[in-house]
Amino acid sequence: MAQLNLILVWLFILSLCLYSCPTSAQLSRHHYAKTCPNVENIVREAVKKKFHQTFVTVPATIRLFFHDCFVQGCDASVLVASTGNNKAEKDHPDNLSLAGDGFDTVIKAKEALDAVPLCRNKVSCADILAMATRDVIALAGGPFYEVELGRFDGLRSKTSDVNGRLPQPHFNLNQLNSLFARNGLTQTEMIALSGAHTVGFSHCNKFSNRVYNFRSKSRVDPTLNEKYAAQLKSMCPRNVDPRIAIDMDPTTPRAFDNVYFKNLQQGKGLFSSDQVLFTDPRSKATVNAFATSSKIFHANFAAAMTKLGRVGVKNAQNGNIRTDCSVI
Repeated sequence: MAQLNLILVWLFILSLCLYSCPTSAQLSRHHYAKTCPNVENIVREAVKKKFHQTFVTVPATIRLFFHDCFVQGCDASVLVASTGNNKAEKDHPDNLSLAGDGFDTVIKAKEALDAVPLCRNKVSCADILAMATRDVIALAGGPFYEVELGRFDGLRSKTSDVNGRLPQPHFNLNQLNSLFARNGLTQTEMIALSGAHTVGFSHCNKFSNRVYNFRSKSRVDPTLNEKYAAQLKSMCPRNVDPRIAIDMDPTTPRAFDNVYFKNLQQGKGLFSSDQVLFTDPRSKATVNAFATSSKIFHANFAAAMTKLGRVGVKNAQNGNIRTDCSVI
């Protein structure tokens, strides 16, 4: 218990440190103070409308932000549509499962901004996505944090850029740490960001090997809770419709909370890459700390999201502000 308390204190101090870290040179919380002073309220109201239409808005928008930032940085390149002579990021196999509601959230927020003459074509799609992500997290009960603004939209979007840039459901801790480190993120930040799976969903084929084809006598991953494994089999029978998706948090799937980490303690991580955070002794203590304190998890998550939002930021020299988020 004493060791856990020490870890909790350390994680809280770490989250405060991350908030106070210097921002990327061009990013500022007041970037649009003169050009579009009400930008955050306009985006928030549009996101609220979308949220009330469907809860899928939450995981879809969060995942869109992650997939954008991990490939060429937070530059809205994932929003670009393919053309006859260019296959864009969104059409890479790893992005085909990105839910349309995430894209629609950005479109609706962009439309709301463009309806205000002062704001029309002044706010980048990358910034809209960053703000919308923060807003869906807060609407689902997660932490509200200030979003740094001033990103420009990327001038490139190619499927080939996605290769090897996104975490896979079968990754072990070394693979996760390596991929996140490429984006300047630590193991603790990786674990905190993984907590977004508390509102996530997945198609059956992403984890079916854990209940049908695992390398064990029973063919079931032994790190899976037995009752949970049986539930997964009933929800995802063999040859199930590939469009079927299930919640990643079987306990509180519509709340952005720390139950994801409590699930890991019980063997209820949906992906191998989720469960390994608890089974690997190098990350177990952080999982236990986040499971113990929602406040510590939220503080670390917000700080990690802020740091993630600084990855690969474009400026006026290597980016622009798109009039249509799907067209470069």
